Amino acid sequence: MSATQDAPLLDDAAGRLIRPYTVSNGRTRPTTVLDLLSLVMATGTVPQVHLGPEHSVALGLCGGPTSVAEIAAHLRLPAVVTKVLLSDLVDCGAVTAHPPAFHDMPTDRSLLEAVLDGLRRQL
Repeated sequence: MSATQDAPLLDDAAGRLIRPYTVSNGRTRPTTVLDLLSLVMATGTVPQVHLGPEHSVALGLCGGPTSVAEIAAHLRLPAVVTKVLLSDLVDCGAVTAHPPAFHDMPTDRSLLEAVLDGLRRQL
C-alpha cells in the first residue's frame, strides 16, 4: 500500500480505498463559490476543527497560490469533492480563495482555431 502525500488512501493495485463521496461526508455542494481556476492559498492559521487526511494534504498543497484544478489533480479526486474540501478549509480560515483574474482583452480567433486544431489531432 502506498500512503504518500500526493496520493492519500491509495493502493497501488486497488486504486482509491475510500469512495470520493465519503471524503466529503456525502456533501456535493461547497459552501464557498470556487471555480476550477480559483487560486487558493494557505493563511498560516491552524484549523481548530478536526479535518480528514485529504484536508491536510490539500492544505499542504496551498503553500503558494494554487488552482482548484491543480489541487484536484494532486488529490486524484473529482473537482466537486475537492471544492467541498477546500470550502471547509476556507470556512475554518486555513486558506483564502480568490476568483481567477480575467483581463478585458478580446480573444484571438486564430489562437482559438489553433487550439481546436490541436485538440482534433489528439483525438
